[in-house]
Amino acid sequence: MITRDEFKTIAGNGIWKQNTSIVQILGLCPLLAVTTNAVNGIMLSLATIIVMAISGFAVASLRNLIPHEIRIPVFILIVAALVTVVDLLFNANLHELYLVLGIFIPLIVTNCIVLARVEAFAAKNSPLQATLDGVFMGIGMLWTLAILGAMREFIGSGTILGGIDMVFPGLQPIQVLPENYPGFLLALLPPGAFILLGCMIAWKNWMSAKAAARAQKPPPAPVATAGCQQV
Repeated sequence: MITRDEFKTIAGNGIWKQNTSIVQILGLCPLLAVTTNAVNGIMLSLATIIVMAISGFAVASLRNLIPHEIRIPVFILIVAALVTVVDLLFNANLHELYLVLGIFIPLIVTNCIVLARVEAFAAKNSPLQATLDGVFMGIGMLWTLAILGAMREFIGSGTILGGIDMVFPGLQPIQVLPENYPGFLLALLPPGAFILLGCMIAWKNWMSAKAAARAQKPPPAPVATAGCQQV
């Protein structure tokens, strides 16, 4: 079982305090390469969530049976088996998106986000805690990649949810800016991704600094009131 405080700690660390993309700065290759639109970032993050959750559960369940000396190869073998399943599912059911994401689905095997959480958390905690940690670390990656992809797509081409028809046939991207918008190519290139990621990191640090300042601010002193004298 897991307590309410443990759940809140795991969720808070994964989504905000230890966010893998804007705090730990891990997995920069997919972060910068596939976030040319929000759909690519969201779908790759969903694939990563599945791998992290199941691999965390598997490693936590088998941690007492895996010799310490060979733990890393065994962890990689577990992750690789799961990534292969996810890769085949994408190829079978979302083939057009699979072609767009390309090598970055198989590269989940070597993503330092996955291996870091398996080694640092799943191998030392219960299966339920490890599964939740994988899910919430993945959610932290998901919202970061979704926002970064949406910003790059909006600035670069003036649309939102480009490529949504590859996931839900019949849906079309939202044209936010006029169709004659010339686009801003830098936003769609890796340098633009670096710039926008830096802005997100600065925003995260500013929000954290404000929260820390509020926590350290002493509570206001109670206001003394004069008592009423009864005659």
